[in-house]
Amino acid sequence: MSEGEKIQKVLARAGLGSRREMERAISQGEVLVNGKPATLGDRVGSEDKLQFRGKVVDNAAAEDKLRVLLYNKPEGEICSRSDPEGRRTVYDRLPKLKAGRWISVGRLDFNTSGLLLFTNDGELAHKLMHPSSVIDREYLVRVQGEVDDDMKARLVQGVLLDDGVAKFTDIVDGAGEGKNRWFYCVVMEGRNREVRRLWESQGVKVSRLKRVRYGNIFIPSHVRVGQWVELLPKEIKDLCLTAGISAPSTKPLRQQEKEQYQRRDRKLRSKGPKH
Repeated sequence: MSEGEKIQKVLARAGLGSRREMERAISQGEVLVNGKPATLGDRVGSEDKLQFRGKVVDNAAAEDKLRVLLYNKPEGEICSRSDPEGRRTVYDRLPKLKAGRWISVGRLDFNTSGLLLFTNDGELAHKLMHPSSVIDREYLVRVQGEVDDDMKARLVQGVLLDDGVAKFTDIVDGAGEGKNRWFYCVVMEGRNREVRRLWESQGVKVSRLKRVRYGNIFIPSHVRVGQWVELLPKEIKDLCLTAGISAPSTKPLRQQEKEQYQRRDRKLRSKGPKH
């Protein structure tokens, strides 16, 4: 086991937790390599059999490069991999991976649209979602009801919800007037239906909700609803730095790669999503 990647990195990439959590699991004897307890410092390759808490881990994905997709989610899709009711899921439109699987960075509920990130690296997904990373999420929301400065001040100061105090770190007026207005608002956590619950705690109704930013990543204007685009190496490096993990080395794009990305962007601009 002198070659290959460190076990904790492989386990983290599989989406089982952070590297630090995987190191604790190794120390507690919860990881086996080829049937024997692993120790810190061990490395594994694709030919090794890796088990975590009794379950076999597909470590072939360890040899894949780090990839991140940006998906512009439409309303009416769920964030589960399958649905007993037969509804469309966000995974239906994503490209297939040769090894490993796409891991969603957070979720958006059925009636929420907008930016959703996917990666094949479990550690990156875990870090981007963990509250300790303090990464802001920005939403465009249409609110029905009277909204005054006092209400916005309360929402920024903090409101007690069923699962504790929550707040917006910023609220900026958008379009509209009267009782049907748009606002940009920012939260630092990814609690279930947090944005909707915050507004509803003030007696107003959210009629439309769209996530427009996650950390330093915005939805490009040419990525239509229902389309995905793969982030460039520089964008992935910036995202890793935002998450506080080591970024992959970024080499200058070869001419072939530049042409590939240019063709992708032209295709996105000229075609809508396939339904």
